[in-house]
Amino acid sequence: MVKVTVDHSKCNGDSICVDVCPVACFELQDLPEYPSEKKSVVVDNDACIVCRACEVQCPTQAIIVEE
Repeated sequence: MVKVTVDHSKCNGDSICVDVCPVACFELQDLPEYPSEKKSVVVDNDACIVCRACEVQCPTQAIIVEE
């Protein structure tokens, strides 16, 4: 089973993961613990095809894809 996680303390909300994910696993959301900026959130972990585009393209290395 695949598990995709985002370290919100590292995420800069640039939406690169949203743009590069071919199966729409991510979306930017307002999180209560980070009121001044949007963060990437995994909204469909089951759709992940383990292409790792999000992991490779994330400039802050905030995303981990585990198989």
